[in-house]
Amino acid sequence: MTGNQGEVFGQGVGDRLRVGLYARVSTHDQQTLPLQISAMREYAKRRGWTVAMQIEEVGSGAKDRPARNDILGAAMRREIDIVLVWKLDRWGRSLLDLVTTLKELHAVGVNFVSLNDSLDFTTPSGQAMAGMLAVFAQYERDILRDRVKAGIAEARKNGKPHGRPATVQTLADEVTRLFLSGISKSQIATQLGIGRTSVRRLIQTGRE
Repeated sequence: MTGNQGEVFGQGVGDRLRVGLYARVSTHDQQTLPLQISAMREYAKRRGWTVAMQIEEVGSGAKDRPARNDILGAAMRREIDIVLVWKLDRWGRSLLDLVTTLKELHAVGVNFVSLNDSLDFTTPSGQAMAGMLAVFAQYERDILRDRVKAGIAEARKNGKPHGRPATVQTLADEVTRLFLSGISKSQIATQLGIGRTSVRRLIQTGRE
């Protein structure tokens, strides 16, 4: 991870928008990192944006994106106005993760641009698409809740103790990430469609 280069962190120049760059590569594809950074910086320059933050992450696991929390945290604190990525698959770990994080950014007024996917929330059409995120997020939560309920019902039918649903446990990383980015436990529970008790347990487990 690197900080800003040549600009004051968290401050634009005049009325220029502040952008945070996020580049991610696998451990076997690190040669494309300079290409991503160069292309994004050139794009930001053309748009007249100030590069206030630059995050570079190298990892091989789909769930291994800890440095991304830094740029999300900056967005939640409104230290940047835009998040710029090379491609969507460099940002989102799954459809649920993608929809959830984009909705979080939209909720605090931070735009999102994917350079190679024609996704630009700074445009009118992009803003309209951003408004649909809540629908997709609710759809994902409904599916998750239905699976959890079905699992519990099946366990009870077979006389087995259901305990904490395995599906909820799979959200441990997501719960921890949201909590570290400043989202409250009750908001996390609502956003992911799980109980607040489960959120507290997952956070506590992550700290052990």
